Amino acid sequence: MAFLSQISGVLWGGPLLVGFLAVGLYYSLRTGFFQIFGLPVWWKHTVGALFQRQKAEQGGVTQLQALSTALAATIGTGSVAGVAAAIFFGGPGTVFWMWMSALLGMMTGCAEKILAIQYREKDEKGQWRGGPMTYIQLGLKLRWLGCVYALLCVAETLVGGNLAQANSIATALERSVGLSPKVVGVVLAVVVSVVLMGGIRRVSRLSQLLVPVMAVIFIGGGVGVIAVNAQKLPQVMEQIVTYAFAPKAVVGGYSMGLALRYGLARGVFSNEAGVGMSAMAHACAQVDHPGKQGMWGIFEVFFATLVICTVTALVILTSGVYDPVAAQEMIAAGEIPREMLGSNLAASAFASLWGKAGEWMVTVSLTLFAFTSLVGAGYYGRRGVETLTKSPLVLGVYHVVFPLCVVAGAVGDLAAVWELVDLCNGLLAIPNLATLLLLSPVVLRTLKEWLKKK
Repeated sequence: MAFLSQISGVLWGGPLLVGFLAVGLYYSLRTGFFQIFGLPVWWKHTVGALFQRQKAEQGGVTQLQALSTALAATIGTGSVAGVAAAIFFGGPGTVFWMWMSALLGMMTGCAEKILAIQYREKDEKGQWRGGPMTYIQLGLKLRWLGCVYALLCVAETLVGGNLAQANSIATALERSVGLSPKVVGVVLAVVVSVVLMGGIRRVSRLSQLLVPVMAVIFIGGGVGVIAVNAQKLPQVMEQIVTYAFAPKAVVGGYSMGLALRYGLARGVFSNEAGVGMSAMAHACAQVDHPGKQGMWGIFEVFFATLVICTVTALVILTSGVYDPVAAQEMIAAGEIPREMLGSNLAASAFASLWGKAGEWMVTVSLTLFAFTSLVGAGYYGRRGVETLTKSPLVLGVYHVVFPLCVVAGAVGDLAAVWELVDLCNGLLAIPNLATLLLLSPVVLRTLKEWLKKK
């Protein structure tokens, strides 16, 4: 655990933080902060387009299904348990840096989705496929780097997309109904395997059905808690800004460095902007221009972090179940109660208003978040394997290992799992961020072309 923490700390301690922020800032500056000043445009072509009937073409899925699949894999436990853990270990200031990462990450996400459509190709079954592996190989002509990304992608789907999600589901169900984590792990592994056998179409249909349900349950319950504690919002906002910038000497164990590290890491895990995996789902979308799909990339980051993660953070900070001073004392003493970890902290915050029903809101929404994320991760991992080899045997091995990791995650140690998540996300982002910069002329030209035509 300490070893993993040290490696993650070094990885996220400087260059990678700068890398994420720099890429997002670069695209923001080159587009005149389109995510802010172009809001009417991207809102019209995302939320506005939801009311238009879409039909998937042969070999593709609708834009809504592509978004739902991406959101299903993106809005996982990072949006609930991950945010709660970030606040506990990094302080309230993590929320500020999570917002900053999302604001800049909206344009990073846009770039990824544009490249996913620009450099996609059809497989032997006539289905669209693409993503970082493909745009690295076709755009940069570097097959070896695409394979490196694919290998890291497979590792990430077995850790962040698997262990962390299964762990949170098992924890939530054990707390709410007393189910054994082992039983939860086995049942979950079987169900996920069945869904994944249906390929991208089955995954996208399931995601389109579940994403709206889980969002309504979670946002509705969270807004209720925030509304009841609205008088605390000014104090909470002051706390967020103070802990985001104050030196360690002023705020005790928390520091700006910790807030940056946890805030950015959790923000990245919640929206994947810069990591690139959600681009694989968007590559399957039926769309007439890459620039149009880029709008969904902006919306995806907006919804995953600025909506879902913000609800989680404000519920925890306004409910009174979390106290920065007490949390620092627990961390210093090395004695952290189980109810203060991950989803348990979020459940306690919801229960402050809704009682047992609040715990169930977190349990149900978190289970749906994590389950759909598991399914999406399984698809991404499969794409990674297919990039590395066409061997049915290797793909079969992955289909066996993935559900086994589900069981392992259900009974594993939560703290160690999150350190592994940060490590894998960091390694995965390095080749993707570099590619986003190298292919920026293509992205900017394509976006400008679409904006002129629309």
